[in-house]
Amino acid sequence: MEQVRSTSAWVASNASHVTIDYSGIENVAEKMKDSIPKVEWDFEGIHYFDNGPLTVQYLFVLDAMNFCFWPDNDLSYDHLASGLKAALEADKSAFDADRLQKYTGPELCKLLKWPRSLPLEDERVRLLHEVGRELERSFDGKASNLVKASGKSAARLVALITSHFPGFRDHTMYKGHQVFLYKRAQIFVADLWGAFKGQDYGEFDDIGSITMFADYIVPAVLQQLGVLRYSPSLSNLIESKSEICSGSEEEVELRACCVYAVEKIRDLVTKISGKQVLSVELDLWLWSFGILCPSLQHHRTLSIYY
Repeated sequence: MEQVRSTSAWVASNASHVTIDYSGIENVAEKMKDSIPKVEWDFEGIHYFDNGPLTVQYLFVLDAMNFCFWPDNDLSYDHLASGLKAALEADKSAFDADRLQKYTGPELCKLLKWPRSLPLEDERVRLLHEVGRELERSFDGKASNLVKASGKSAARLVALITSHFPGFRDHTMYKGHQVFLYKRAQIFVADLWGAFKGQDYGEFDDIGSITMFADYIVPAVLQQLGVLRYSPSLSNLIESKSEICSGSEEEVELRACCVYAVEKIRDLVTKISGKQVLSVELDLWLWSFGILCPSLQHHRTLSIYY
């Protein structure tokens, strides 16, 4: 994902609100060098998995809606993943392409057994409809066919997703430059790779091309680890739990600098350990650290992209 790496690097070198502390990168890399963190996919036991095409369909539906949980203090990614898992176990046709196009907001909440409206509920429903329509139109209704069309290339799969499904086109403008982040498209690749353990639908010859997934958890973890430093104005926004607008300089810098910093951590760990490290692995470890730290202060942005 050279577009993601290069544009994130440009943001990092031109940022006004977020600074990367290279001594923090060195400290994190030093801690990791002898025992590179390994976190198993589905370590929480919340995902559906049957080792076949239905798992691929489940993961694509999951990642289509994998964004913006923070407005509801009781809602988390775990609720979405486990709710969709239970729905599919109860009805194997729940995520058929034709049915995805018909769900309403109340029906989605009922499917997830969620007692009230979801954050950005209309957008989640719209994206379900988009996924159902395009899977039916171009991939015979099956996300597994989308994956097969990639020819075992992670980069090609991301390109296919972002070309066919507008809701996955996670890019923005920053100081006159287009910036690509592609969080949910890349995380679908990572979920496949993790779920299938690099085999079958999860086999990608270029899994190393995937970057970390720029969300609102990992930047907060990197800030706590001394890798990212914020300007006083940005710190005040985060500490006061004020909403930061999607596409603002502050929001783009938080995400892009996060991508760039994790790439630098990966490069340094690989160099000093002599072992190949994947950004996917680092992201999973950092994210897992974040969700287990309830006091973590993250930025708040209403966005369908993360």
